[in-house]
Amino acid sequence: MIDHYTLLVRDYARSKAFYTTVLEPIGYGLVVELTRETVKSLGVPVTCGFGTNKPDLWIAPSEGEIAPTHIAFLAASRAEVDAFHRTALAAGGRDNGPPGVRAYYHPNYYGAFILDPDGYNIEAVCHSGE
Repeated sequence: MIDHYTLLVRDYARSKAFYTTVLEPIGYGLVVELTRETVKSLGVPVTCGFGTNKPDLWIAPSEGEIAPTHIAFLAASRAEVDAFHRTALAAGGRDNGPPGVRAYYHPNYYGAFILDPDGYNIEAVCHSGE
């Protein structure tokens, strides 16, 4: 089980605004923002975490190369998956797979995929049959 994950991003302010908007339909929000003065061990000037009651996803600026990454967020319903996809597209994300059943994973796998401003493959998924 993964407790949290950090994405390195090219434009911190843009990614912070993007994730603040895009994660809201599935119940995630900005939980905390830290500066280098707060956590000196990070080695970055600023970082912020998104989650429900604790940070699950962190973003931090990077001046170097970033590697392709896929992250899937659990949604409570198919309607949340649909709202995530719509919101992500409206916020500047690019479609990487519209909402729908992916029965090749399992019969109730309902997911949607977008590419964030850095090209990361971000998914919302619901596993219940509705």
